[in-house]
Amino acid sequence: MSGKIKQLLDAGEKVRVMSSGSLISPKMIDAIGSLGIVDGIWIDQEHNDIHHRDLELMLMACRSAGLDAFSRVPPNDYGTIMRPYEAGCSGVMVAQVRTLDQVETAVQWAKFPPLGTRGMFGANAESNYGSLSPPEYVEMANRDRWVAIQIETAEAVEIADQIAATEGVDLLFIGPADLAVTLGVPGDLLNPKCVAALQRVSSAAQAAGIRWGAVSPTLEHARKCSELGCQLHSVFGEFTALKQGLLAQQETFREI
Repeated sequence: MSGKIKQLLDAGEKVRVMSSGSLISPKMIDAIGSLGIVDGIWIDQEHNDIHHRDLELMLMACRSAGLDAFSRVPPNDYGTIMRPYEAGCSGVMVAQVRTLDQVETAVQWAKFPPLGTRGMFGANAESNYGSLSPPEYVEMANRDRWVAIQIETAEAVEIADQIAATEGVDLLFIGPADLAVTLGVPGDLLNPKCVAALQRVSSAAQAAGIRWGAVSPTLEHARKCSELGCQLHSVFGEFTALKQGLLAQQETFREI
C-alpha cells in the first residue's frame, strides 16, 4: 500500500498531485503513472457520483501504476469518510468544513479505537485482504492513514488554528475557488482577503506542527502558496489537462 504522499510530507519535501473525478478511468490512471508527472491523485467524491465499487477499481489502478491516492469527501457521513481507507486510499480530505465539531467527528470516524470510533473489517485492500492481524491492522491504520481538512469557507478560516490543533488532523488544504466565493470575491484567488486567509492557514499549520496544501489553478497562485510554506500542491485536474492539450493541438495545426 503506497504511502508516498505522507512520507514526502513528513520528510519536508514538496508533493505534486492532480485531481480527477468526472473523467477518471483505470487507463487514465495507468497513463498518469507511466508519465511520472505527479506523486499522486486525489479522487473527487464530493462533486462526482463515484460509487464505492468504482473507487475500489480506480485504487487498484493506482496501486498498479505506483501512484498514491486520497479521496475528497463530504463531512456528514461515517461510511463516506471510512470506506475510502478500506478501498486503499492513504488519506481522506474532508470538504466544506464549517465547525470544529465536524472536524472532530471526521477524525473519530477515520481512526480505530482508542483514537476514534471506526469499525473493524479485515477483508479489504487496506489490511492486505486479511494478511494483517487485527492488532497490526489497527496500529498501521492509526499510524499511517491521514486526515486532511479543507479550508474553503470563511468559517473554517476563522477557526483554522483550532482545526490544525485537533488531534488526528494531519493536513490543512486550501480550496481557493470556494474560499474566494465565501469571502465575497469569486474568482479573485489572490485578492487581499484570500491572501490573508492563506497566511492565516499557514500560521495555523506551522503553530500546530502539521503541513498544509492547496489547489493552485495558476502558477502565480502556486508561487504565493509555496512562498507561505505550502508543501502539497494540486497543480491541475483532468479537465485542465484535456483543455490545454486540445488548445495546444489546435494551435499546432492552426494553418491546416
